[in-house]
Amino acid sequence: MATSSASNVQDGNVFEDLSGIGSTTSDNPYDSLIDACSNHPNEIQARYTRHRETRNGAQKKKFTSERSSVIIDPILYKLVHPEKYPDFTDNRHCLVFWARPPSDVRSLIADIQKQLMTVAPRLWLMPIECLHMTALEIDFSRTAGEIDEIVDTMSGKIPEITDYPFNHRARLIKPMLSYDTAAIALSFVPAAGESPPDERQSYADTYTYHHLRRDLYELSKSTGVEVASRYVVPSAHLTLARFVTQSDISVSEEDETPDPLKVQQLLDGIEIINTKLQDRYWPKDDQKIKAGGEWIVGQEKGLDCHKGTLWYGGGETVRLGKGF
Repeated sequence: MATSSASNVQDGNVFEDLSGIGSTTSDNPYDSLIDACSNHPNEIQARYTRHRETRNGAQKKKFTSERSSVIIDPILYKLVHPEKYPDFTDNRHCLVFWARPPSDVRSLIADIQKQLMTVAPRLWLMPIECLHMTALEIDFSRTAGEIDEIVDTMSGKIPEITDYPFNHRARLIKPMLSYDTAAIALSFVPAAGESPPDERQSYADTYTYHHLRRDLYELSKSTGVEVASRYVVPSAHLTLARFVTQSDISVSEEDETPDPLKVQQLLDGIEIINTKLQDRYWPKDDQKIKAGGEWIVGQEKGLDCHKGTLWYGGGETVRLGKGF
């Protein structure tokens, strides 16, 4: 039995489905949300919205608790401090299908990253050229040889998978910062007919990003590989920044006691950005959405089948799909 409420842990945070969806008897874990929503895009969007808003609320409580602290990824910490760990290498090899954001979304993210640095100047920022959204994770933390074996098994299907969004165009809207005590991301929700671009009819949104994830899972499983994904939760996000020091919310570099004023400054900064995003980039009546406020997966580039040590945007492309 597959489940859409599976929880996995990375950097001390749990990938937990907070949308209110239970388990499914389907072999495809993405079916449960689609079935629970009766295949309706408005309901699917509502579940994605509930997940990210509930998660942000819970993380805000963590930040404002008396013992608040950020979670520092020990591997990233070593990578950004080669002077301390000159011989360290990240040996966790992965295989994923990434959606690469189009240029207008990348420009929006670059501006957001600048704003974040004014309230948390020691953040590690994801390089703009490395930005990605994980549409489907096949496996993680394997050896290079094990990943190459999986690529070989899937090789006949990889062109179809990476080109799939060309004829299955899922639109994402309503950008908002989502965060936890380890990282900050820009999240979207599946569109449901709001303010479609000129070349798109509103009914096209009946095929949502969650449908795309479901189909990618099915195509990948058809090759005989096991899809060991941690990311089944209803989320469409790109990681923008990670914490690599306590000093952004602590009294000082030496004293890691949380400083309530710094914590509040960070949270206020995120809220200010989110208010601007909603005001400037969310759908309004029948007006067209401002550039950067929507993303049709496959714009400019198809899916990127990516392998290697890619946790922080590295690795190498196996195949880049056809964009539009």
